[in-house]
Amino acid sequence: MECISSERVYSFMAHKLKQDISIGDNLRKYRQAANMSQEQVAAKLQAQGLDISREIISQMELGKYSIRVSILLALSDLYKAPVQDFFEDLKRYE
Repeated sequence: MECISSERVYSFMAHKLKQDISIGDNLRKYRQAANMSQEQVAAKLQAQGLDISREIISQMELGKYSIRVSILLALSDLYKAPVQDFFEDLKRYE
């Protein structure tokens, strides 16, 4: 029976996580359509009591941050776009 090193497991996990489908491009598209900067979005969400920063907005748009449902719903309201629009034309991974 082969023993798998923890390094191989972490490498495998990181590889799998990187393959997740991102809605970041759509989030950026709707933010830009709303004519808002990442700083403005973060400030408006913070005013609603959500713990978020410009850096997190950037990471979400780059597909490097898992988006909480509360943030997704708030962005839907802010951008005046239905949540399902954030999921349109996604590139599927193999």
